[in-house]
Amino acid sequence: MKDVMKPDAMIRLMIVMQAAVAAASLTVEIVAGRMLAPYVGMSVYTWTSVIAVVLAGFSAGHWLGGRIAEKPADRALAITGWSMLGAALTTAAAVFLLRWGSGPVMEAIDSSIAVIVILTTLAFFMPSFFAGIPAPVMAEIGAKIDPSKSGRTLGAMFASGAFGAILGTLAAGFVMIAWFGSTLSLAIVTVVYLVLALIFFRMAKVEAMRPVVLLSLALPLAVAGLAVTRADPCDTESRYFCIRVIDVAASPESPVNLMVLDHLAHGITARDAAQVMFTDHGAMMDHLGRAHFEGREARVFVIGGGSFTIPRAWSFLDPRPDMVVSEIDPEVTRVASEEFWFDLATAEVTAADARVALARRNDQFDVILGDAFTDIAIPVHLVTAEFFGMVRDRMTPDGVYLMNVIDHAGHYRALGAIFRTLETVFPVVEVWTEARPYEQGERMIFIVRGAETPTDFSAFEALSPSPRRYGRMSAGFLERLREESDLILTDDYAPIERLIQWKES
Repeated sequence: MKDVMKPDAMIRLMIVMQAAVAAASLTVEIVAGRMLAPYVGMSVYTWTSVIAVVLAGFSAGHWLGGRIAEKPADRALAITGWSMLGAALTTAAAVFLLRWGSGPVMEAIDSSIAVIVILTTLAFFMPSFFAGIPAPVMAEIGAKIDPSKSGRTLGAMFASGAFGAILGTLAAGFVMIAWFGSTLSLAIVTVVYLVLALIFFRMAKVEAMRPVVLLSLALPLAVAGLAVTRADPCDTESRYFCIRVIDVAASPESPVNLMVLDHLAHGITARDAAQVMFTDHGAMMDHLGRAHFEGREARVFVIGGGSFTIPRAWSFLDPRPDMVVSEIDPEVTRVASEEFWFDLATAEVTAADARVALARRNDQFDVILGDAFTDIAIPVHLVTAEFFGMVRDRMTPDGVYLMNVIDHAGHYRALGAIFRTLETVFPVVEVWTEARPYEQGERMIFIVRGAETPTDFSAFEALSPSPRRYGRMSAGFLERLREESDLILTDDYAPIERLIQWKES
């Protein structure tokens, strides 16, 4: 090693390399959550799985790295170089493992949580494992170079690792995903690992021109390049979502587009039939909202734009309501304008979280629409008593709040908790759903209505897109919800993801 560089320079180089390894590995961790979203969504379960799998990989890598560090220095550095090649190859391959593995895994396993854990492990355990190997090797070698300064050397190693982790996290979350996208971000990390591999081989005095080394370096680059050139699952990848637009029209002459955010459909809109809703929750929200204000001037606040289907439909009403739409992702708004025929001039669109947007306002609204439920990816801060209280404060005295809820027939734990929570804020809480028999465990879509007074009708028909009948749940059903649920959701405790999980009893 001393033939390569002076001891102090060697230590400084390894400190920088440790920061680079940490930055690259944390970039992979942040990108992992983004890459899983098109398949399993973005939720507390997704991030729990990502963090646990990555830490497990680091732990296994650190353990093996400690064993490698006991070998002669040149040998240990050479093996670490090969571990960086492993990190590069498995990082580049993660794209394909997700694309090829997601279908079979989701078909074979019913549990959404198990699917998340398996896919995360399949794609991201090995990159973390290989990235965990260099730290103990470099720490051991650095401490032996100058034993009199081993303490400060180890301290610098740990500090550089922490600094690199911070840098990688910030770079991935604020820059790389937004500007380069997930696949290219992983390709960049692959190149970083390859550069580190070359440095380790040089430090170990491994001849970099040997054919086996060149071939090994070329393989991850080829995989990364192939991943970048292959079709991406996203039409647009924003800071928040993987956005896809799918043409579902029966005839190309009359287009109908579906918006998919991550792995979930967030709205369907027909260019030539703005008033037709294509989902049950859209049909119910549209009818119950219009029943409250149609024919008179009104102010409306919409939580979540998505495809802007309801704001677009209501923009054709006379008089047109004064609408404010809180859509956190500007890219979603842009796509809605370009691909879903929404005229941005017909509403005030604010690019902010709905709770933040409401907290900043002092005006009041006749109707507030909340579309917070999307499978297991639920904004918890939008289903609590504190948030519902804020909603009530921003409503006119005779205003109504409408929100969709997903639960399962015969289950109703999530619905019951939200119903009980809304009852702490609103004098009248109603529950609406499609009026038909449901099988035990079947997924159900509800609209919950909070107001000062009840509706003056108990059922209605709407196009969704075929005619369907929807009804208000009976007083007996609401009493059952009160009896079976005593949980009030708060900012301190709102386990809504657990409540919505269906398990056959």
